[in-house]
Amino acid sequence: MAIVHQFSYARPSTVVEVLSLLALHGERATIMAGGTDVVVHLKEGRLVPECVIDVKDLAGFRRIAVSDDRLEIAAGVTFSDILCSPEVRDGFPLIAESAATVASTGIRNRATLAGNLCSAVPSLDCGPAVLVHDAHVHLASARGERNVSIHQWFTGPKQTARRPDELVVSVTVPRPQRRHAGCYVKLGRYRGEDLAQAGVAVMALEDKTYRVAFCALGPIPARAHTIEELLAGRELDEETLTRAKAAVDGEIAPISDIRASQAYRRHMAALMLERGLLEAARRLRGEPPAMALLGG
Repeated sequence: MAIVHQFSYARPSTVVEVLSLLALHGERATIMAGGTDVVVHLKEGRLVPECVIDVKDLAGFRRIAVSDDRLEIAAGVTFSDILCSPEVRDGFPLIAESAATVASTGIRNRATLAGNLCSAVPSLDCGPAVLVHDAHVHLASARGERNVSIHQWFTGPKQTARRPDELVVSVTVPRPQRRHAGCYVKLGRYRGEDLAQAGVAVMALEDKTYRVAFCALGPIPARAHTIEELLAGRELDEETLTRAKAAVDGEIAPISDIRASQAYRRHMAALMLERGLLEAARRLRGEPPAMALLGG
């Protein structure tokens, strides 16, 4: 399918140039990093910009930095970059695990974490992982810089807190201060390039608290705070798991679509939560995985 809409194309080499273009074009500009979504939307006519700003050449935009307290992922870092980083795999394995479930190798070679967050689709695979890590999105514009908590980032399906004149510069992922382990469970129709029918990230911490986030089960990826409160300080015994699974219905709002029915998503979300909790707890204890996770 050809792109028939006329637009100007810019490939700046500095952030200052990008911000000037965004200040000039505003909502009529489209930023392109990996292009895995943008090019498709241009071909389908869902995007009709005045200017496409290609940011792949920006200096420092492929940088991954790990410190004692956080991981910083620059906006041009691809999912393959994340998977190839031993610092991410060792220090932030949940981020790497969710990155491995994104589409196919070819897509992961192009698609960026920042771009994925900007797409804000409900089935966003990286969404639950950054949510349980309490990540922040860092933006810049000609007016200055600001940071947005990932908990305020998603404002609706395919909508974010990013303003038209802003550029996402990086995403920071805090390192939990307590010993922890996590896992991401994805349900898909087949192995390979498929969007999630449902997804859940679980982080288990040594003080018997848990962080839980879902995707593809509501209009935006979101934390499950009621379930987290229910689990806090408890052993994952049969009674606790039963109560947690019963609470799933109140935390999600799935739809029926071509990939799955609402009823199926609700049923599987409870099962996936249980499996994710038990797997995260096993990893926290240093035990080997007990099963292949759904969709893995």
